[in-house]
Amino acid sequence: MSVLPRFTPSRLALALLCCSPLLQANDAAIEHIQVNATRSSAPVSTVPATISVITQEQIASQLAFTQDISAIIGNLLPGFSPSRQKLTSAGETLRGREPLYMIDGVPQSNPLRNGSRDGKTIDPAMIERIEVIRGANAIQGMGASGGIINIVTKSATENTHQLSAGFSSPTDGGSDSQSYKASYLHTYRNSKLAVVAGVAVSDNGMYRDANGDFIGVDGTQGDTMDSRSIDVFVKATQQLSSDETLQLMVNHYKLRGNGDYIQVAGNVAEGIPATSVLGETEGMAPQNRVTTATLDYQHQQVWGGNLSWQLFLQDFAALYGGGTFAAFQDPAYGPGLYDQSQNKSRKYGSRLTWFKPNLTMSGLDLSTGLDWLQDETYQELALTGRNWVPETEFTNLAPFAQLRYSALENWTFSLGGRYEYGKLNVDDFTTLASYNSTFVAGGSPDFDELLLNAGAVWQLTGNTRLYASYSEGFSMPDVGRVLRDISTPGLSVDSFLTLQPVLSDNLELGVEFNFDSWQLRASAYRSDSDLGSRLQADVDGIYSVRREKTEIDGIEAEGQYYFGTDSQIGFSYARTNGRYDSNNDNVVDKDLGGVNIAPERLNLYWQQQWLPALSSRLQANVLFSHTLDTAEQFDGYTTLDLSTAYDTAFGRFSLGIENLADKQYLTYYAQSTPANARYFAGIGRTLSLNWQHSF
Repeated sequence: MSVLPRFTPSRLALALLCCSPLLQANDAAIEHIQVNATRSSAPVSTVPATISVITQEQIASQLAFTQDISAIIGNLLPGFSPSRQKLTSAGETLRGREPLYMIDGVPQSNPLRNGSRDGKTIDPAMIERIEVIRGANAIQGMGASGGIINIVTKSATENTHQLSAGFSSPTDGGSDSQSYKASYLHTYRNSKLAVVAGVAVSDNGMYRDANGDFIGVDGTQGDTMDSRSIDVFVKATQQLSSDETLQLMVNHYKLRGNGDYIQVAGNVAEGIPATSVLGETEGMAPQNRVTTATLDYQHQQVWGGNLSWQLFLQDFAALYGGGTFAAFQDPAYGPGLYDQSQNKSRKYGSRLTWFKPNLTMSGLDLSTGLDWLQDETYQELALTGRNWVPETEFTNLAPFAQLRYSALENWTFSLGGRYEYGKLNVDDFTTLASYNSTFVAGGSPDFDELLLNAGAVWQLTGNTRLYASYSEGFSMPDVGRVLRDISTPGLSVDSFLTLQPVLSDNLELGVEFNFDSWQLRASAYRSDSDLGSRLQADVDGIYSVRREKTEIDGIEAEGQYYFGTDSQIGFSYARTNGRYDSNNDNVVDKDLGGVNIAPERLNLYWQQQWLPALSSRLQANVLFSHTLDTAEQFDGYTTLDLSTAYDTAFGRFSLGIENLADKQYLTYYAQSTPANARYFAGIGRTLSLNWQHSF
């Protein structure tokens, strides 16, 4: 199978045309940044993978338009799916597979019962940068089948107070569509102690489409509009000695819907999007409540190397909207039973890493360590106290070792392995009445797998770098979806083939060019899994897991061009193709749909420094149309965003305009998985005024 199927000559010409003058912004900058997600001190240029660091400046430029972290990542990395513009991140994939979200290395994803809220666990005000390793790898272990999105929190570099405030409103909106945001951070630093502490609050009004209509509230999965959030954050770093540091980080985030609006379903057949009207939400409004904590110890001189040890905790609760869904019905409660589900997960873990440069010989480095994870998860029906998904406990142990050899001029070679041992414990349980109250014998299935990786980087010239890599990825399927659907008597947890992990083989080839006025990088990749994990909706619109052979491949390209020091233009492009085996004959024969694969996408931007205090950014997001052999059709759309920023003695003022042309469109997810209750229009033209001041 070709790496570039269905990539038409016209689109290839478009990509090459764009590559010639434009390109990537931060290659030189990220070379000097310690990328925590790589778990080594290797320069970025020696890693045989596509790594992007979304800097604080880039995040700030996107916050002028949106507070949505998923939208920020998608605007800068087109291989990531377009944002749902909702509280849920279901269907948002990276290179066609689920990414592993982390905050300072702590997993935010909940693979045992994937509620798709892992992209909404921290306020952007607390983020210093976002590290993205694209493509499957085992560096961080379970869940990184599509890549790693590591959110690095703010750190204290000097003694400052930072204040920010923001206001946004659609151009057609009234007071019910206005949103407000404010944050305060204080940083303190002396020779031994560094502390950063802050709080961020937001009050979001209703969003409107380009026609001026309220966008439909997602009453089931949850919404960021008509909601309030608060984030409380503290990080303290103590210098124990010249070689030792101890750091504590705690972040508590809560977002809750107000429940003041109810949805009016759309009509897919007539192309009418869902809207909202004032009304009282039955039950409790959807919400996220997440606490993430880490304790990090680092010693620079342990057996000639650098030892780091992290202990972490994540306590996660995601409440979803209710309904009289067929799955919730039980004769014991009478007809028309209304209920709503809540995912609860608690993770404990340890990550021990030792990095030794020049091991036994010059140019040979070793990163090795041991990871431990304990994940306890269940899904309850909150109003009746029933468990939809039984309590499951997953224990994961993973020793790893990674070698890097760079003594050969212009070459760097890497070779590594990670041994994954996982054990799932589930007690005897009985499914809901809608699944025939089926008794299921518990069990303790376990898995073990050695995941290998190898790569090479060739610095062909001072300006050109080539790299190639092979890596194996590991992730768990959505165990909860599988267990809760059992309706056949006489089954046991140990007998379920669908509980086997998702293993993927991944190949990547890449090239980078770095010159004074322009940079360019491009890569092609392929990811195959003999037993993949695909989501498919049932008649209720509730997704179930299908375990089938999958093959995914694609290309990415990005670059930028500088017109002197004050002006630059850039682009990023991605196309991903996916196929799956629909009839179990071990041959892929159907296209993966939009809930699994991002659309072909081209992002363009122009950034200009007009005066020392005045700058602007204009960006375009082009999503190309497609028709799949599953009859899924996406019409495509293009949106423009514009922002300006002006620095004064009283702080920075910025004005952002999202969807500048006021384009009326239906979101990618709405078109890819058409259902009247999820047929959502995209956000229309919205103005945002922001102020930030440090003193």
